[in-house]
Amino acid sequence: MAGPLLAISSPSWFWAIEGFEKTLTVGKFLCFLHLSSSYLSTSAMAIGPSMIPTIDLTGNFVLVERISTHLGKVGSGDLVLLRSPENPRKLVIKRIIGMEGDTVTYLVKPYENYESRTIVVPKGRVWVEGDNKYNSHDSRDFGAVPYGLVEGRLFWRIWPVSRFGSLLNK
Repeated sequence: MAGPLLAISSPSWFWAIEGFEKTLTVGKFLCFLHLSSSYLSTSAMAIGPSMIPTIDLTGNFVLVERISTHLGKVGSGDLVLLRSPENPRKLVIKRIIGMEGDTVTYLVKPYENYESRTIVVPKGRVWVEGDNKYNSHDSRDFGAVPYGLVEGRLFWRIWPVSRFGSLLNK
């Protein structure tokens, strides 16, 4: 019996055990980061003209919370991060204009004429538009978006520092 106990207490075993414990700690931390990013909140860089004046053309660094979307607590007026219905590899930021069952009237091509259309948002879908009606690719182009593509609700602007603060509807 004395032989195996001596082998475990040798310096080479301590090295292996310590290495395993450190690897386990790093693994737990990475799991925590993955779970918090997938289910609690994440960050995003918003760049482009479609959300002017809410989001700057040069880009804003924003925080996105994911709990509201899982609980179905996202509503009209909220800024959301969603997966593009045309390119699933792309994430876009838009404002929810209508939820399922809402009647939405929109300008078809606001930069050309004042032709408008009215639709009822289908079940399980949301109508999203950019704040810059003249330069936004949104539900007016691809229709109502499945609610499952909504990844989270923007709640805080981190950058630029001059515009630091809440993005929630008031």
